[in-house]
Amino acid sequence: MKTRHALFVALFLPILTTFGADRPNIMVFLVDDMGVMDTSVAFLTDENGEPKRYPLNDWYRTPSMERLAEQGIRLNHFYAMSVCSPTRISIMTGQNAARHHATNWINPWKNNAGDQGPAEWDWEGLAVGDVTLPGLLREDGYRTIHVGKGHFGPNDTEGENPANLGFDVNIAGRAVGAPGSFYGEKNYGWGGKRERSAVPHLEAYHGSETFLTEALTIEAKKVIAETVESETPFYLYFSHYAVHAPFESDPRFAANYDDQEKSKAAHAFATLVEGMDKSLGDMLDQFEELGVAEDTLIVFLGDNGSDAPLGDQHEVACSSPLRGKKGAHYEGGMRVPFIAAWAKPDAENAWQKKLPIPAGAIQSQVADVTDIFPTLLDLVGVETPEDHIVDGIPLETLLTGEADTNREEQFLMHYPHGPHRSNYFSVWRDGDWKVIFHALPEIAAHGGFSQSGGAHYELFNLETDPYEQTNLAESNPEELKRMIENLASQLDEKGAQYPVDESGNEIKPTAP
Repeated sequence: MKTRHALFVALFLPILTTFGADRPNIMVFLVDDMGVMDTSVAFLTDENGEPKRYPLNDWYRTPSMERLAEQGIRLNHFYAMSVCSPTRISIMTGQNAARHHATNWINPWKNNAGDQGPAEWDWEGLAVGDVTLPGLLREDGYRTIHVGKGHFGPNDTEGENPANLGFDVNIAGRAVGAPGSFYGEKNYGWGGKRERSAVPHLEAYHGSETFLTEALTIEAKKVIAETVESETPFYLYFSHYAVHAPFESDPRFAANYDDQEKSKAAHAFATLVEGMDKSLGDMLDQFEELGVAEDTLIVFLGDNGSDAPLGDQHEVACSSPLRGKKGAHYEGGMRVPFIAAWAKPDAENAWQKKLPIPAGAIQSQVADVTDIFPTLLDLVGVETPEDHIVDGIPLETLLTGEADTNREEQFLMHYPHGPHRSNYFSVWRDGDWKVIFHALPEIAAHGGFSQSGGAHYELFNLETDPYEQTNLAESNPEELKRMIENLASQLDEKGAQYPVDESGNEIKPTAP
């Protein structure tokens, strides 16, 4: 993978450097706990590859996402890690969580490896000196801006503050993964029951009716206006606390869901989605007003599967028709929305000629969050340090709507932790096949095929069974063996850490 990355840089760096100061601006717009079905944009497709709507697409209201999708491309088999900190660090480093070892969400106050989790996992997350995407872009002259949720490291560590990790500006980012409150009237958590999760830096809005999503948007627009005025290219990592719990209703949109027969929490979640979507639209409008839209690339995605309060994480509910939700090993726990688009399409724009993104397109090849790092660095002609391993593969071919015939349809998710929704599992997708290895027998109630030693297996063919209803582990032992062996090889190559048994021995994937 590193060879392909270096080849692209070698071919295009001489061309890109001729742009001088006119480098493209970049906004990575990351939504917390938003799965692929939490939107009015149809990501799933029918047998002809055309967008297919499902009831959840008619429940949510995301006109700004629709606007972005109409002028760009959707990747509908785009994967993230199934919990947040691993994904966020993968975006920052281009590495799979099995390699960077921050394999669980980072509890700000205590090591949450789990009773049988690896003792040496990277609970402290990122630190000063780590190679990061914003750090490399800053060295190349970008102003790097962090707005919203951090969750890169626990309290009292270097990773707690995004300003230590390559960002010039940090607005509202700290160790916590959920806000104390979304309400300005509650000071975003300060002085309340959830003060230890309170959102920093927004004192100007305390006591006001400004919802947290709106406050972050106002602050983002301020710093972008200043940056554009200084004629400096920007990298904006806009990481919303929405749509994470607590499910507090955004009053700007509550009336849109009053007549819907869903729970109060589900109504609140829908308002959080719509508020996030308004923020996206506000940023797109500002880029146009400032005259930089043609030169600004937007990358929109979620950080893990949906956490909509609509049902059990192992069933078909909040991600319907997909199975599972945040934290789960099924597709609903790892498939996330991904849209790439120029903020204002212009076929004559030099940067858009370098990365021509078709309007209203859908790309169904497999990709994941590790791919963002090399894609953005390649676009601007920044090389990765030789000693930094990158697991991601540049997306430029996929983003043009073409098939990348050299790209393997693979994804690795490793979660050697518990207790959580799904505990001590590893997932390997290779083409149409997907295997799930459960190191401990906690999954037995959900249909896993058991080995005498206690491990459990699930095997699905996603071509014939995209919603993971038929476990083929017992009926197809040869395919199970092949997939488990490949999973084990992938984990070992990345130096993965493993859960341990009661004697402290590592539990590695083995075929039954």
